[in-house]
Amino acid sequence: MLIIDCHGHYTTAPAALTTFRDAQLAHFKSPNSTAPTTPVISDDEIRESIDKNQLKLQMERGADITIFSPRASTMAHHLGNEAISTAWTRICNDLIKRVTDLYPANFVGVCQLPQAPGASIRGSIAELDRCVTELGFIGCNLNPDPSGGHWNSPPLTDRYWYPFYEKMVELDVPAMVHVSSSCNPNFHATGAHYINADTTAFMQFIEGDLFKDFPTLRFIIPHGGGAVPYHWGRYRGLADMLKRPPLPEHVMKNVFFDTCVYHQPGIDLLAKVIDVDNILFGSEMVGAVRGIDPQTGYYFDDTKRYVDALPVSATDKHKIFELNARRVFPRLNALLKGRGL
Repeated sequence: MLIIDCHGHYTTAPAALTTFRDAQLAHFKSPNSTAPTTPVISDDEIRESIDKNQLKLQMERGADITIFSPRASTMAHHLGNEAISTAWTRICNDLIKRVTDLYPANFVGVCQLPQAPGASIRGSIAELDRCVTELGFIGCNLNPDPSGGHWNSPPLTDRYWYPFYEKMVELDVPAMVHVSSSCNPNFHATGAHYINADTTAFMQFIEGDLFKDFPTLRFIIPHGGGAVPYHWGRYRGLADMLKRPPLPEHVMKNVFFDTCVYHQPGIDLLAKVIDVDNILFGSEMVGAVRGIDPQTGYYFDDTKRYVDALPVSATDKHKIFELNARRVFPRLNALLKGRGL
């Protein structure tokens, strides 16, 4: 059995990337300042940033492959404009490609998108196509709120998004619904904004008929599905009140949750409430919560330990750890089969 982590970010990228971003945004604010050049990052710098962090933890905790994307909090689609986002996105995605080339057995790429408030979706379609067809990526991170906490974009079920979904279906890739940093002081990025977005996306799917139009479209809602598993009865009841079909046929053929829930009772609840076929193993390491849980003595984001302890069958654990990811990410499945795995 392979252990496939569906949710990893390059949170440890070399400092030159941050230096470029700071200079890029400074130049946007003050055009007379010096325009930044593409950051120069050596293979050795990449190896050092990965070997001591994600690869080390992957080996220590028993994972095999991480589905890897740029750092979510620094996508920051609300900063700059569409041109700024496009340049930043290409640099970040190209860096992920270099990681996957250096560690092909350990990391597979998922792309950031050049979203911006009020921007056309055409740029995101082009970047998704480039990353999948040219860079070999297997999916994308889709931000439902490029405004960074003000929620002025159309719901995910709006036809604004349909051209992008058509490209996803054509390429047969899923999207992880993932917001970025918050510029709204009411919403802490990882403690509130992320979880709000996960929950909001699920409710949007209930209210719409997106999957009638795109029956093969697939989304991963991270962080254990936000508040959804805990309030499953609420969402079942709301679906009924809104005259929507039952959730298993209306939403859950197309929507999946990861295991980025940082305590055992939370994982136990997830597996008890949500069908095991809709759960993918994920850790988000090195991510939102990096410390050691004083109650257990283990790292909060050591989520494999929680799944190992689930009171479910070995068959169900095999689904969570490997089989569901291969089904949701067909390009990953093809890649692994090509390696004889």
